[in-house]
Amino acid sequence: MHEKKYRKLAVGGTFDRFHEGHLKLLSKAFQLSELVLIGVTSDEFAQDKGPIEPCSERMSNLVWELEKFTGNYIVSRLDDSCGPTIQEEDIEALVVSEETEPTAQMINDIRKKKGMKPLDIITIDMVLADDGKPISSTRIREGEIDVAGTVLKD
Repeated sequence: MHEKKYRKLAVGGTFDRFHEGHLKLLSKAFQLSELVLIGVTSDEFAQDKGPIEPCSERMSNLVWELEKFTGNYIVSRLDDSCGPTIQEEDIEALVVSEETEPTAQMINDIRKKKGMKPLDIITIDMVLADDGKPISSTRIREGEIDVAGTVLKD
């Protein structure tokens, strides 16, 4: 059996209107790690993002999507930008999108200050919609594109 690069890595997000970008992020995480910690932003933490699905619904949709993957995972609620990454020494890496890479750098700064080993940061490219712009939950909510990136209106 192929050995995974990491024993434990983390990935986090709002996971609102689950789309191809989310799928790419999770695919990379499962490809690299034996255990994937998946943080889903709480309703309180995500309140400035606009009209998003409730956390319980986003977590439920995510678990349904996770059936596509082979591997171990833990889904939990995120109440801040860092989640368990600044408490759990055994987390080895973080998979992020270009958009959230600055948060990963901040997490590593906090880990260093606490005397913890910095995380490997794996940054994936944004998945582009048919119009060449990134697929995002915001664009889906606004009816610009669908979850596959098909343009619905100009």
